[in-house]
Amino acid sequence: MMNGSSIAIRLDGDRRTYEPGETLSGEYSLLGVGRNGVKAAEVSVLWYTEGKGDEDLTVHQFWRFDADEGTADPGRDHRFETTLPASPLSYDGMILKIRWCVRVRVFPTNGKQIVEQKDFRLGNVPPAEDAEL
Repeated sequence: MMNGSSIAIRLDGDRRTYEPGETLSGEYSLLGVGRNGVKAAEVSVLWYTEGKGDEDLTVHQFWRFDADEGTADPGRDHRFETTLPASPLSYDGMILKIRWCVRVRVFPTNGKQIVEQKDFRLGNVPPAEDAEL
């Protein structure tokens, strides 16, 4: 890949908040990549924690696209779709935050891998500082 390579991730309807059980769908594109510039690409829908203590990361859905199988073609948009789980809900706590995202990782034929992610919220839990005690 060349230095100008990047990944564009789009969620259908430009939504940023989803409810449990809803379908998350969208597509990603590889920009600035030559026809034979990709070995593989991986797409994950995942959640991770930020804050004090150990950080957790759990993958809800995972897809791998390989150039050898013809599924990692940089010349086209790649679709993804999954049904979101009941939990954990996105949360902005004082000590712990739970984040959801779509993460795309591309493995070029030459050079370092590139990673891009698009954050979204699962559920509508108010931030901890707004919650009544």
